[in-house]
Amino acid sequence: EHGGRLGDISIYGQESNPTTWKLAKMNLAIRGIEANLGARNADTFRNDLHKDLKADFILANPPFNMSTWGGEGLREDVRWKYGAPPVRNANYAWIEHMIHHLAPDGIAGFVMANGSMSSQSSGEGEIRKAIAQADIVDCMIALPGQLFYGSMIPAALWFLSRDKSNGKFRDRRGQILFIDARKMGSLIDRRHRELSDEEIAKIAKTYHAWRGEKEAGEYADVAGFCKSATLKEVESHGFVLTPGRYVGAEEAEDDGEPFPIRLQD
Repeated sequence: EHGGRLGDISIYGQESNPTTWKLAKMNLAIRGIEANLGARNADTFRNDLHKDLKADFILANPPFNMSTWGGEGLREDVRWKYGAPPVRNANYAWIEHMIHHLAPDGIAGFVMANGSMSSQSSGEGEIRKAIAQADIVDCMIALPGQLFYGSMIPAALWFLSRDKSNGKFRDRRGQILFIDARKMGSLIDRRHRELSDEEIAKIAKTYHAWRGEKEAGEYADVAGFCKSATLKEVESHGFVLTPGRYVGAEEAEDDGEPFPIRLQD
């Protein structure tokens, strides 16, 4: 929306690790981008540097399944609108932190541990239910394993939208797009997998088409890959947001051989 004009962008961020914070500052400076990352590194949960920020866009790749995040002292935090996150797992603390900082028309996209889509432990299922019922979840994407060098934990992409009827795209209220990309990618070595540019483009085009962006073409459900589900359907699955629950099985290609003959083989 900014048309590439750096003067039309305000960038905010926060990082607790001092080395990572310095690298982020350096990368932004090299590209001539001004940003507010705080005067120094700081803990997002216990020292939120941007308490009043309401962002149009949020991008994040928080640490997965973080067990020591100070949750014991934050049970009544204003950010936990949908329920207090588990003390020993910060996944939903990150999710609620981002929702709290979204502008009324804001959109968030972030990577999260695969288990966040289905976990029922320590109240996570109830928090996920509340977020889904608030109609904030826009799209869920299950990723293939072995994508990250720092972790072998399977991951998912969450896309949240504060207002699905704001006029920028089609009215998507009461709907969630599910994409199962677990079969995508190819191994680049024994332990790591990469998505091709074509596969990334397919995922992006599917989401853009579902949102109603004309240049992306018309959206259609594809068995085994994508499904536009209603909140009623999500409720029937206990508010589990795993795409495999919704997209169904991939349609087998017809090899032209009659079924009885194949059965005899």
